[in-house]
Amino acid sequence: MISLLKARERLLSPLFSSSIRRRLSSNLSYYCEEPRDPDVFIHPSAVVHPSAVIGKGVSVGPFCTVGSSVKLGNGCKLHPSSHIFGNTELGDSCVLMTGAVVGDELPGCTVIGGNNIIGHHAVVGVKCQDLKYKDGDECFLCIGDNNEIREFCSIHRSSKASDKTVIGDNNLIMGSCHIAHDCKIGDRNIFANNTLLAGHVIVEDYTHTAGASVVHQFCHIGSFAFIGGGSVVSQDVPKYMMVTGERAELRGLNLEGLRRNGFTMSEMKSLRAAYRKIFMSTETVPLSLEERLTKMEHNQEMNSVPAVGAMLQSIRDSFTEGRRGICKFRQWLDS
Repeated sequence: MISLLKARERLLSPLFSSSIRRRLSSNLSYYCEEPRDPDVFIHPSAVVHPSAVIGKGVSVGPFCTVGSSVKLGNGCKLHPSSHIFGNTELGDSCVLMTGAVVGDELPGCTVIGGNNIIGHHAVVGVKCQDLKYKDGDECFLCIGDNNEIREFCSIHRSSKASDKTVIGDNNLIMGSCHIAHDCKIGDRNIFANNTLLAGHVIVEDYTHTAGASVVHQFCHIGSFAFIGGGSVVSQDVPKYMMVTGERAELRGLNLEGLRRNGFTMSEMKSLRAAYRKIFMSTETVPLSLEERLTKMEHNQEMNSVPAVGAMLQSIRDSFTEGRRGICKFRQWLDS
């Protein structure tokens, strides 16, 4: 017991700690230096490569790591034990919370815009989980401005040099979400906790997923769509629509989302009428979905409403080559 206590004292001694720190710094080929600008704060325990580009007013907390090819914009703040590696660029006023890891020592780059928050222990801009990715290939991730990426999220780079993972502006990505390789995310989306997007998923703008939603690879989620909690989405969700279910089915329009985003009562009334004619037809002679779509497209009164035209086009696009079709819907008939 006495020998164990002595060993513990030795481990905690300042001389031993400093020697370990020097050895680690040597192995990493990094060293700690005094701030290059009086407005920059770098904690003595942080490991910042001398080649890193540090903007004005940057704060690097204890036990952080900043790699050789990193560029930090003005006013960035790295909380304790956050790390940035590889060819990674952060725009102005970004915040990395404790434990966040951004970038990877891979060919290609991670580019993050301004005023983004990367949450506690989130992992952003690392190698994808696609077995088709070949070591040495370039891979890319681009994130816009004003996004909040919460704790334990994972966002991966693309799976090939000819593509990239893209996230737009003003998105809220809640805790433990996953955005896989080659996804394309638009603006002002809200992904609730544990939303999982497989590879090559496209999400337009103003969508909302409830918790524990899962989206199959290559699916397309239209603007203003809503995905109910626990849903498994294996086909496209057209614009303005709401889906839910273990195998997600269409459940009508996302009327509450449309109202919150400024759609007029007249627009919503037209959308409801179009939806009913397509998915809840009361025709005496049953028509196929293709026939109902064609009939709606020739309805000049309906097509004069831009939102209706956009919805019809969104449905059409889901049946083009390479797309997965739309989520299943139930045929409701009036009695």
